[in-house]
Amino acid sequence: MVIRKGGHLLVAVAGRAVAAVLLGIGFSGQGKTEMQATEPTNLVATCAPCHGFEGIGKDVEIPNLAGQHDVYLTYQLRAFRGGKRKHPDMSFMARDLTDAEIDALASYYSGLPPR
Repeated sequence: MVIRKGGHLLVAVAGRAVAAVLLGIGFSGQGKTEMQATEPTNLVATCAPCHGFEGIGKDVEIPNLAGQHDVYLTYQLRAFRGGKRKHPDMSFMARDLTDAEIDALASYYSGLPPR
């Protein structure tokens, strides 16, 4: 286990583990139905430990996602997933996201009012 500055990685990993347990799914995504995979509430629970359900970063180093353009969010998540954009926490969190999950997250956060 790696703990980075501010413990963000630990929080992100713990948040994903808690979400997986609460949702009854594993980290590999086994057991997810298509509806679960794209249900924004289920997906956002994975992002909320850092970005919040309201899309507001929990620390000055965590960007706000609320009101961000969906195309931008989609591109960034796919870049993290594919390794084109480097960030240890986000690369880890995005590694198993499907295109449908990325689209659902982008739609959710872009639909929130910016602050």
